[in-house]
Amino acid sequence: MSRAFTKEDDSLEIPIIPPRAALPPGTPNYVTPQGLEQLRTELAELEATRTRAEANRDNDADRTRQLTLLNGQLQALNARIATAKVVDPHQQPANEVRFGATVHLRTRSGGKPGTERQFTIVGVDEASVPANKFAFIAPIARAVQGAQVGQTVTLRLGPKEEVVEVISVAYE
Repeated sequence: MSRAFTKEDDSLEIPIIPPRAALPPGTPNYVTPQGLEQLRTELAELEATRTRAEANRDNDADRTRQLTLLNGQLQALNARIATAKVVDPHQQPANEVRFGATVHLRTRSGGKPGTERQFTIVGVDEASVPANKFAFIAPIARAVQGAQVGQTVTLRLGPKEEVVEVISVAYE
């Protein structure tokens, strides 16, 4: 009989554990207090999922695969939490762009002059483009860090350059 018509043992597959957002080598894992709380909530949810998976005795192969995946995710998450360095945004200079800042920019030249954008600089695990939260290692965040209100900064967004002015900085 051809192997095409036989069921292969699925237990030999090694699950791929999705990686967490990368940090450049030697870069501290900065997080906001809210970011650390998000990581701890994620940890509690993963542990609860693992507990449910351990109790499920329906299919041992699926259970083993799921537990392998969950244990890998828990290991990566625990490592990320262990290296987290909490930065309190309220301790940052009020008029300077630093970690935890919500920055309001206005384009002066390049791109579309007058265009405004606002985003918050957060840790890599907190970053979410739809929520306008950019990781502190993102090029736009790196370009504006250290700038003060009223200062202009040159952004290199792909092949284009754009000069933007820092309109406001807030720490929430």
